[in-house]
Amino acid sequence: MRSNRMPFGERLRDELGTPRSARLLDSSPRSAVWRVELADGPAVVKQLVPETSEKGDVAEAEAEERYARELAALRMAARVRPAVVPGLLGTDEDERVLVLEYVEHRRPREGWEAEYATALARLHAADTGDAGDVLPRWAGPDAGDIASFLVLAGALAVDVPRGVEDELGELVLRLRKFDGRRALLHGDPCPGNDLHTADGIRFVDFEQACLGNGLMELAYLRIGFPTCWCVTAAPEPLLAEAEAAYRSAWRAATGTEVEGDLADACAGWLIRGDALVQRAHRGTADQLARVVGEDWEWGTVSARERLVHRLGVMARTAEGSDSLDGLGRLSTQLRGRMLERWPGLGTVPSRRP
Repeated sequence: MRSNRMPFGERLRDELGTPRSARLLDSSPRSAVWRVELADGPAVVKQLVPETSEKGDVAEAEAEERYARELAALRMAARVRPAVVPGLLGTDEDERVLVLEYVEHRRPREGWEAEYATALARLHAADTGDAGDVLPRWAGPDAGDIASFLVLAGALAVDVPRGVEDELGELVLRLRKFDGRRALLHGDPCPGNDLHTADGIRFVDFEQACLGNGLMELAYLRIGFPTCWCVTAAPEPLLAEAEAAYRSAWRAATGTEVEGDLADACAGWLIRGDALVQRAHRGTADQLARVVGEDWEWGTVSARERLVHRLGVMARTAEGSDSLDGLGRLSTQLRGRMLERWPGLGTVPSRRP
């Protein structure tokens, strides 16, 4: 449970001095964040806290895991130059506290997508060393997601093209069995977790960091930030520029080409119903079944508007794909049926707030 008391113990004071002008900042229910003044300048103090109001063993263990993941990711990303994360100034593992360099966020410039993608590639290319001891592998969609997506088609009276179920089964296997270089994934690279500074982009809030295929996060730009409150639909030329920038930055950092298929990444996010709700509600219900009977707001758009956007992206992205042709056609039909059934659905904004 979040406390207004800033935890800054004796050891941190010995290392960094006594903090002054502490000010509590807005944050998620899973953390408490303060801006403070230290002898060397402003800093951020972040404490990872149990997500529930009761200090149960499960909630405490979950907070410990988030702290360990964030600390490990920050240490790995700190090796990247130019920097892609704020500097880690100090830690208190007993209190789950991180003290970070304060960086000034500026409003992103027009065409920010390419700069974002470049920074994301450089983050992904960080040397992860023995990260497998701390960071889990990215968990993709499974058979339950496939079943829910196909049930959605039935609920909307859309015939599933022959072979789509097999396509989806093979998609899940491809995403699960990725054999390329494991990237350091942020886990939630959303607007707000990317700080645009005079010296480039810094990513923050690595509580969901994991290892996997970087395309799963590059796809955020095209599919509409699937784990985020803020959904945007950038024009195709900006998306193409950003995706090319990502590949170029990855090549420069690793000496290798990006492996995998961006269409697969988009398809993986499409069929995950949990990508329609905030983190606290994930795993609590079949969200694709729920969206047939009700709509709900989250951030810039509603759940149905999110889904319609993703279906349109999938329909375009799967064009000419041998492995996802049926899913592309099904996406076109589902999108058309949703717009026919709910004609008042709005479009996704083209600019981030």
